[in-house]
Parts: sequence; C-alpha cells; structure tokens
Amino acid sequence: MNSSPMTLPQRPLRALWLGVVAVAFALSQTVAVEARGAPDTFADLAEKVSPAVVNITTSTVVEQPTGQGGPRFPEGSPFNEFFREFLERDPGQQAPQRGQALGSGFVISEDGLIVTNNHVIEGADDIEIEFFSGNRMKATLIGTDPQTDIAVLKVEATEALPFVTFGDADASRVGDWVMAMGNPLGQGFSVSAGIVSARKRSLQGAYDDYIQTDAAINRGNSGGPLFNMDGEVIGVNTAILSPNGGSIGIGFAMSSNVASRVVQQLREFGETRRGWLGVRIQDVSPDIAEAMGLPKAAGALVTDVPDGPGKEAGILANDVILKFDGADVADTRALVRQVGDTDVGKAVPVVVLRGGKEMTIEVTLGRRETAEGEGSASRPGAQVKPQQQDLMGMRLRPVTEAEGKAAGVAQGLFIEAVEPGAEAGTKGLRAGDLLTEAGQQPLSSVEDLQKRIEEAKDAGRKSLLLLVRRGTDSRFVALAVE
Repeated sequence: MNSSPMTLPQRPLRALWLGVVAVAFALSQTVAVEARGAPDTFADLAEKVSPAVVNITTSTVVEQPTGQGGPRFPEGSPFNEFFREFLERDPGQQAPQRGQALGSGFVISEDGLIVTNNHVIEGADDIEIEFFSGNRMKATLIGTDPQTDIAVLKVEATEALPFVTFGDADASRVGDWVMAMGNPLGQGFSVSAGIVSARKRSLQGAYDDYIQTDAAINRGNSGGPLFNMDGEVIGVNTAILSPNGGSIGIGFAMSSNVASRVVQQLREFGETRRGWLGVRIQDVSPDIAEAMGLPKAAGALVTDVPDGPGKEAGILANDVILKFDGADVADTRALVRQVGDTDVGKAVPVVVLRGGKEMTIEVTLGRRETAEGEGSASRPGAQVKPQQQDLMGMRLRPVTEAEGKAAGVAQGLFIEAVEPGAEAGTKGLRAGDLLTEAGQQPLSSVEDLQKRIEEAKDAGRKSLLLLVRRGTDSRFVALAVE
C-alpha cells in the first residue's frame, strides 16, 4: 500500500488565510484612524506663514587693540621698527571694525513686534530686518531675557504687517509633524520639516523647556519659528547638538509656553518679572525619602530659608513642598518654573509636609530679579579649634563662632576631613562643609550626631538625613547608619 504525505485540505487552508488577511486589514484601518499621516505637502503652510518670518542682520563695532595688529617679531628685530613706522603713517589700519551676525525671527503683531533669540542681537548697535517680500527696516530693541534666550524687537511699519501667533506647545506630541523656517547659514529664507523628537528637554537654564526636533536647524536659524501643522508657533529655534556645527537632526526650540510669557512681560515692562519664593531647595532622592519616612521621592525639600517671602510666611528648613498654587510639585525644577511663572505680589497657597503632617501656608511672592545676588559670606577668623572625632567616615568637630557666623548658623559640626572611599565622599561631602542637622534635629556636638544615629537604628531606618552647609548654601544628604 502506497503512502503519501498528509496535507491540509485546500479549501479550509484558503479560508484560514483569508481570515488572517481580514484581521490584518482591519488592524491597518484602526491604526490609520488613530495616527495622522504625513502631509502631502508643506507648501500651503509655508506660503501662509512665510510673510511673517524675517531674516535679522546685526552689526557691532569691534575695537582693534592698539599695537596688536600686523605681524609680530622678536624684540629688537629691525622689522619691529619698520612696521611701527608703517602703522604710524597709516593709522587707519587700527580703526575699529564692524562685525556682523545673522539670525532669524518672526512677527507677532501687525504693528511690528518681532521675536528672536537674545544671542542673535546681544551687543548689537545696529539691527536690520529683512522681510520675505525683500523689504528691509531698522529695528529697535524692546527687551531681552538671557535666562530663556528670548528677545523682542520693534520696527516702525507704515502699514499692518503679516504676523503669526503662539500655539500651545504642551498640546504637541512626540511624533507630530513640525516645520522650521529661517535664514540658515545666511542663505536666505528656507523651510525644513521633521517631527517632534522629544519634549521637556533641558540644556542649562533654570527655565528651560525645549522641544527637540529633527527638522534641519543650522546656524542662522536661531530665533526663527517652529510651526505646528496649524501654522502656530510652538517653539523658538535656539540651539543644535552637533559635532561639526551643522545639523545632524538634533535641534532645540524653546517651548512657546515659556517664550510667550516672557514676550508678554518684555512687551509690557521691557524686562522680566518672575515670582520669588525665597527658599533654597533640593530634590527628594529615594534615599532622602527613606530617611524622612516619605512614601515616595517627590516634591522639593527646603534646605534653608533666608530672609524673604518664604521666611515671612513661616516656611521652615526640612519642610517638603508638595503643592504650589494648587499644582503638584514633582521636583525642584518644576517648582522653580511654577514660582517663576506666577505673578509678583500674588498670594499663593503652598502645601508642605512638616513632621509627617501636611499643612498649607499662604506666601506672597516677591520678585526674583530684585532678590538675585543678595547675600554674602565673610571669611572665618582665626580661633582655637575644638578636639576632633571620627564618625560616619568623617573627622568632625564643633564649629567655631567665626565659622558659624560666616555660614549664618549658630551651631553645627565642621568636617575636617573625609575618609577616602567613605560614603560621605561619594555623596559629595568634603572638608570645610558644616553639618547643622541630623534626623531633622540641630547638632551642636559629635555626641548629638551619635545619638541621632542610634535613634535611626532603633527606628529601623537604614540611613540618617544630614543637613549640610557649604558657604551660604544648604542641602540634605542621607548616609547609611549600618
């Protein structure tokens, strides 16, 4: 009897295959509904917004250092005398030169207000605006904010100018299409497109909130707009990450939610007016949260309260700020942004955690620009130092009166040295720092610290929270007690 390989019946197999295809097709339809496809063209959008985008040319007088121009020769060389006589006969060789810089910007009002980057116009004594139509006009500076690298200019137009408006950057999603416009490398008006690669990027400023995009941004694009598909400005093109100075698809645009508020204040006051809480803070790390018995690492831990709105309202060191003006505080960066975006003089509720209990404190905000730069520290004078003791990998002694006065504290422990490899060193403590609290209680002697360690162990804690003072700044550090 002959045998043959068994095969599935053809009709059922075909039915099964058709069922798989049907499911795949249905899924593809679902995806198509949920995701927006790439636009067929950016031409309509570019045509709509380009009249409001401008090229900016600035010039600055650069003084030529006396005696620095021309070739240099060893002292005593006969060529020195020759070139000295040549320059004296032709002093024009040392005349001031004019340096030029290029950038981009965009018009935000029909009467000629223009937004750009501060670094585009910084130090300029002449600013010229070129419009898409080819018209050129001189611009005056209204105000700048180096913190966010935003500047506002003004041209005196004889007729209403085309302008664009700010959109909501927070409504944009990673993967959304965006379009950048500007004057890259001085080549004139140019358009590039890409997607939102990431949001909430930070470069170096306290108020950074950058949109990252792969739309081509190069030198000369600075200050230009980043548009969403509705023609709204959701970012001000500011910086690129590049090893060679050209675009590699990592560009950054300051969020419109930050820029629009700065622009509003520059228009109204010619300067920024940011809220000021008047406290020094640090992030609540997981080990600090454990040392304080907090359920999670969130909020902003108050390390010091100098004279200011916070102190007047009753905020204390060791408080953990959980909410500000009704909004949750994720970390110190979020709190700085929240406070800075709040009007000066506004009374706001601040929810803090103190001693394991939440309480609400009303604080009337001051102005950060007025408060910045205040405070100084003097050097401690010579004084006999108390006996040293070793504990927790540190050589400690009580602070002298002069050391305490310089740091603005009445008592504490002075760190004479940190043992190599000790946890204190890996957490950033160093000789010269002061320990002013342990377990949220003041320290006046090494014996006090030893008691706090034992208390932490008895409570089943793995670490002890220390308040460290360096100069006039304070921060909390959690060190293991086992």
